[in-house]
Amino acid sequence: MNVAQAVQRGVALGLERLDAQLLVLYVLGQAAHDRAWLLAHDTDALPPQAVSMLETLAARRVAGEPLAYLTGHKEFYGLDLVVDARVLDPRPDTETLVEWALEVLPHETSARVIDLGTGSGAIALALKAARPHLTVIALDYSTDALAVAQANAQRLQLDVQCIQGSWLDSVEGRFAAIVSNPPYIRADDRHLEALTHEPLQALASGHDGLDDIRRIIAQAPEHLEPGGWLLLEHGYDQAADIRSMLQTAGFSQVQSRMDLAGIERCSGGRWPA
Repeated sequence: MNVAQAVQRGVALGLERLDAQLLVLYVLGQAAHDRAWLLAHDTDALPPQAVSMLETLAARRVAGEPLAYLTGHKEFYGLDLVVDARVLDPRPDTETLVEWALEVLPHETSARVIDLGTGSGAIALALKAARPHLTVIALDYSTDALAVAQANAQRLQLDVQCIQGSWLDSVEGRFAAIVSNPPYIRADDRHLEALTHEPLQALASGHDGLDDIRRIIAQAPEHLEPGGWLLLEHGYDQAADIRSMLQTAGFSQVQSRMDLAGIERCSGGRWPA
């Protein structure tokens, strides 16, 4: 089997063509971004062990396992993150939250920012990479997730402090921004059936999916500097409810931002100065 046939085999097994290409690159030890390599080497033969590995990984991908778990890597905001089943697979839509945070955070000061439910560390590390002067804290309840975040911070040589905790319960001090991509899926949502490979505690949040967001909004005022921002990622149909909660809690400049598909994906507000 040559490279071109291997890609065709992946598609025949039920993979999207892009996934097939990425898995062929992975089993051959090539960089994920170098799909041109496939064209230049389309007649190269695959070693038998690579063919066997491709078949196994393709079956896992068709069963719904995220590609990032199969390869162990995911690019997020220009960073190469190591990920596995201990954390959520970082989504491109979450970059909307990073971009918003960078807009509202001061440019030339060592402002403090905390990422709640950091998982792989994606948001915290993206903020630190973009603004090295920021003091960034990455918090998660899961010690397994924190181990992944800490490993990514060390590997990328980004000075982010990783701490264990339940939202803002044990956090000290105030921040220029609190950012979070918390669990927000309803416990009975049928979409959870397609996410069985990812940690449930990082996905579901009560009967309406808003339990954790309510808690963060209630706790945030005591931990925001005057004029500080609370920015939250949420589900496709939750923006209006979250804006209402933010306004009721006393936040100003309450608004939402759209993701790559034009869906209101993040909402936030500013604590009055």
